[in-house]
Order: sequence, then structure tokens, then C-alpha cells
Amino acid sequence: MNFSDYITMNVLRDFVDIALVFVIVYVVLKLLRGTRAVPTVIGLVLLGVLYWVASTQELPTLEFVLRYAVVYVGFAIIVLFQSEIRQALMYFANRLRFPILKRQRGQFGGSLYDEIVLAVTTLASEKTGALIVIERNIGLRNFIDAGVQLDARISYDLLVTIFNPSTPLHDGAVVIQNERMAAASVFLPLTKNPEVSRELGTRHRAAIGITEGTDAISIVVSEETGLITFVQGNNIIRNTDTATLRRLLLEAMEIPMVETKREPAKTMKESETEITIG
Repeated sequence: MNFSDYITMNVLRDFVDIALVFVIVYVVLKLLRGTRAVPTVIGLVLLGVLYWVASTQELPTLEFVLRYAVVYVGFAIIVLFQSEIRQALMYFANRLRFPILKRQRGQFGGSLYDEIVLAVTTLASEKTGALIVIERNIGLRNFIDAGVQLDARISYDLLVTIFNPSTPLHDGAVVIQNERMAAASVFLPLTKNPEVSRELGTRHRAAIGITEGTDAISIVVSEETGLITFVQGNNIIRNTDTATLRRLLLEAMEIPMVETKREPAKTMKESETEITIG
């Protein structure tokens, strides 16, 4: 290897090194944006600047305190921001997931999810509270085992019946796993995010809480207003109509949208003709 090739390899290696650092910093900042970790990161940067000042200006006592405080700060970050760290790890895991390990969904197309949309629309029109959680790549077995086991086919009638206030299973959530209703009356962890609006009740906070710790999606129907809320990750979409809910649901489950073709309504004369012929 001559000198020019050596220089080229070093330049290429340095470029890759800087590019990887840039990508990691960019992704971390993107994950931290809008979370409670932002003020903490700013505080850590200020501590770093303070330590640099103590080192350069020969302040031994302050430098000693900050140097040994770094060890405990690391443990404190893990304890205080375990949910953010878990979300970051899930983000990287989902991005690096191999196709062969990815769960197969949509064997029945969007018809099963149309049942969910229709049931949610009916419950919203009647102002009946409901919470439906759909598992994606991260398993929800711990929550399913704590609820009432169903293992039933997804159907409009069953969903509407479960959330009827007069039935014993209406409290809690229905969890859907592998395109089947795995359990009902499942109680979920509530979000502890202080930025969540106080207008949201327990059902909405549970829907947000399960999406913070997993990659599941949640659909909530408010029993007070009848509004439909779709929750995925940090995105909370309120006052969702039927068409938007169907689109968001199919996109989240990675199922191609197929417009259902309906036959045009027949006139009274055509109907009478058919009846006469029959």
C-alpha cells in the first residue's frame, strides 16, 4: 500500500466515524425532543461546563466533588429515565429488525380491522367508553395473562358486547394479538408524563401508558364526549373520524389499503322489477 492509498483509507475511516457519531446524536436528540429528559440533558451539559471551568481554573474542591458525582449521576439517569431508555432501545430494535423476524400480519387483509373500526364508530355514536390495544412486534403476554382470556375471532358484535356497561368485562382494555382477541378486562399502566393534558381521563392515560413501554397502538372512545382517539408512540390523535381511523390503523399494521367497492343504490323501479322477476 502506497502513501496515497493510506491517506485515502484514513480519510474514509474518519468520514465514516464522524457520520456514525452524527447519526447517533441526531437520533438521540430526535427521541429526546418533547420529553422530560430535555431539561436534564441541559443540566448535564452545564455540569460538564462547570467541571471544565473547575479543571482549567484550578478549583480542586469543586473538581473533586464533580468528578465523583459523575458515577452516581449515571445510575440516577438510568433510574429516572428508564422509560425513555426503553423507548430508545425499542426504536433501534425496530429499525434493525430483520425481515425474517418480523411478525406476519394482514393474512386476512383489512377486513378484520374494518370490524374494529365499525365497532369503535358504533361505540362512539352511543358514547360508550372503550379501549382497544393492538399488539405489534413487542409482546403483551404479561398484560394478557392478567386479564380475562378470550382467544376469539375479531368481530363487531363481540367488541360492542364486551364494552356494554352492563357486562362484567367492560372495565379495562381488550388486547388483540395475532389478529385475534386475546383478552378482555385488561388493566394497563398509566402514563406518568406530566405533559399529558389533565382533560384526559384514566382510559386515555392507560392508552398512552401502554404505548410508552411497547410499540402497541391504542384506540380509545371517550364515554363523556364520544370522541375517538388514536395513540401510537408519542403521537396522540384526538377526534378521529372513521376514514382517518381506518387509514391510521392499516398504516400502523403495515396493511395496504384497499378501497371497498360498493354497488350503486338501485332505484325503486329497478327493485320492483327484480321482485317481479323473482
